[in-house]
Amino acid sequence: MKHRLAALALSFGIGAAQAQTPAPSQPPLQVKEIGSFHVGGRVAQLEGLPVREMVPSPGAPPIRVDPNGQFQVEGMYAQYVKLAEPRARYPLLLWHGGGLTGVTWETTPDGRPGWQMYFLRQGHDVYVSDAVERGRAGWARFPEIFPGEPVFRSMGEGWGLFRVGPQEGWNANPARRKAFPDTLFPVAAWDAFTRQAVPRWSTTDSQIQAAYNAYVQQVCPCVIIVHSQGGNFAFNAALAAPDKVRAIIAIEPSGTPSAVTDAAPLRNVPHLIVWGDHFAESPFWQRIRGNVERWAGAIREAGGTADILDLPAEGVRGNSHMPMMDRNSDEVAGRIHAWMERRGLMR
Repeated sequence: MKHRLAALALSFGIGAAQAQTPAPSQPPLQVKEIGSFHVGGRVAQLEGLPVREMVPSPGAPPIRVDPNGQFQVEGMYAQYVKLAEPRARYPLLLWHGGGLTGVTWETTPDGRPGWQMYFLRQGHDVYVSDAVERGRAGWARFPEIFPGEPVFRSMGEGWGLFRVGPQEGWNANPARRKAFPDTLFPVAAWDAFTRQAVPRWSTTDSQIQAAYNAYVQQVCPCVIIVHSQGGNFAFNAALAAPDKVRAIIAIEPSGTPSAVTDAAPLRNVPHLIVWGDHFAESPFWQRIRGNVERWAGAIREAGGTADILDLPAEGVRGNSHMPMMDRNSDEVAGRIHAWMERRGLMR
């Protein structure tokens, strides 16, 4: 359902884990419209599966469940907040990473306003989405529709993978966990962060890409901020529709188009790639970074712009793989916003 809130003054914090009171220096947002939609996907036909009975809720009589028929699958979900007087030239789309959802961009695990709120306050209309097989996009049957099985991330896996601390520093007892001494991730909120984790598939990239491409066609022209696994989807979405994507800000992207991909269509789509800290402790991330920076070089060789925001090189130490949740999240967002201003993306 779409809700129209004409010039409504709101202190806005969608999906807040904790109630937040705006600082006195921050006036309420003037919001014109809040809404959501699903986009992309297809109709799948299932046949030959066994019919069974189930009790739909305690005390209810059994009902017959027939898993055969036509099903809407492989679509994605997006929610938007439009301002009464946006200052940005284009809407800002926030795309999440692997095993995560759009919650990435909302309230931080320790209860601070996230980048959704930050960029709304900077004058952007903001769209937050859940990709295929995540969050409100929903699942489909597997392996009949989604090949293979879902992958579940344990609470401890991300500790090292997201460079909060060395992997051997993980402990089920919070008091015994060892983070990097300078980490900016709010380690006391790690368990709260892991509540955001959702299953993902390793076999659905083409379906996710198709839905993102449909999303771009429906919403854009736009600017995309993308994180981790989502990076490859944003790069390819821009290649498919360079007339629709005005810029890409890739936060620690973990994938790129193939090495033989022609980057020439992106010569007019400026890119900013953002890196956090502690790469020396992660050969995995060193390899990823090398691949991504080769892709950035290909964009430059084609006559385009691919800037690098290396936070430690700029004197900002301790950022994890999740800078939108780190304690200096607003500072990082401010550097990104300044880049957008320099690129002429604000009015």
